[in-house]
Amino acid sequence: MALQISATNPEHPALLLELPWQLPLEQWPEEYLVPLPRGISRHVVRYARAGDEVIAVKELAERPALREYQLLRDLDRLAIPAVDALAVVTGRSDAAGEALEPVLVTRHLGGSQPYRSMFETTLRPATMHRLMDALAVLLVRLHLAGFAWGDCSLSNTLFRRDAGAYAAYLVDAETGELHRRLSEGQRDYDLDLARVNISGELLDLEASGALHPSVDPVEFGTEICARYRSLWQELTRTSVYPAGKYHYIERRIRRLNDLGFDVAEMQIEHASNGDTVTFVPKVVDAGHHQRQLLRLTGLDAEENQARRLLNDLESWMATQDDYAPGDPLGARPEVLAHRWVREVFRPTVRAVPVELRGAMDPAEIYHELLEHRWYLSERAQHDIGLDTAVEDYIANILPKVRAGLQPTAD
Repeated sequence: MALQISATNPEHPALLLELPWQLPLEQWPEEYLVPLPRGISRHVVRYARAGDEVIAVKELAERPALREYQLLRDLDRLAIPAVDALAVVTGRSDAAGEALEPVLVTRHLGGSQPYRSMFETTLRPATMHRLMDALAVLLVRLHLAGFAWGDCSLSNTLFRRDAGAYAAYLVDAETGELHRRLSEGQRDYDLDLARVNISGELLDLEASGALHPSVDPVEFGTEICARYRSLWQELTRTSVYPAGKYHYIERRIRRLNDLGFDVAEMQIEHASNGDTVTFVPKVVDAGHHQRQLLRLTGLDAEENQARRLLNDLESWMATQDDYAPGDPLGARPEVLAHRWVREVFRPTVRAVPVELRGAMDPAEIYHELLEHRWYLSERAQHDIGLDTAVEDYIANILPKVRAGLQPTAD
């Protein structure tokens, strides 16, 4: 059977053809590989370079490879945080003509880390709580979209820094199923698997001495259930308010927005006696602040990064002479937002040397600089300004990060 490459982009097959498909992944020469940390997988996985892209290549049987490829494309269509599926390569054979397993090719998620590489420096419990928060949000988003993961675990997740928190991305969709809607039993099954898997992974870390001594693996495994149920309840519960108190509905919507979710549709019912109003959010989409930042500035960031950047943008706009909310003669928010990108955001990020940035994306760098400005201003008891914060950050913080004295994972 001839080599076949099924790809999402017409340019990818030509780039992928340069890779040594006639060799099992375990035998690929170092010249093709990229030395990035890998998580635990039941399959052979390697990172390689294809043109300007870093890709993850996973060997598995043809049917599950094609199925996972389609599921990852479905998740991308639903705007769920997951790795991007690029191609499936079938019809592989070695020099002797013996068949080799097909491979699934995904794009490497820049700035991400598997959980085991994060535990190389023992994470504090507070950081682990943030990981559980991120994983709970991911699982809720999947379930809202009708996706049953079937194998939720730390091993099947990648984590990216997100303005002091973390964002979780699904890596392995091999066991997943997409439905129009999940039953409570399907959600509970996924949640129970997550609890067992996470407890087992943390027990394994404990046995290797990589777990903080104050962390109880079983308790942390159970924590994902509590955090998931709390978020699910807030997003889907029915609220009953006194008639005429419509600001209560607005308050509920704002609370959902603060969690990073948009109410795209709602159901409001008046009681027959007119005394109460029942409110149900019908469709809830994640990424409220991401979409708002993208609409205003064209910047694509994680949710917490977007929230922080929007706060800084609003503070900056309030200092502009032509900022006049509600005045038709004032500058439109979009105009001011693009001015902020041009005059504030980009010059600030570019002030940090590329070689010192490491894996941080521009939005995360800007967040770090805002945090450093706040810290220095608190110490000085007055606003020290962004330029001074940038200079001090470059001189005193980034060298420690690169030297490993202040690990970015914790």
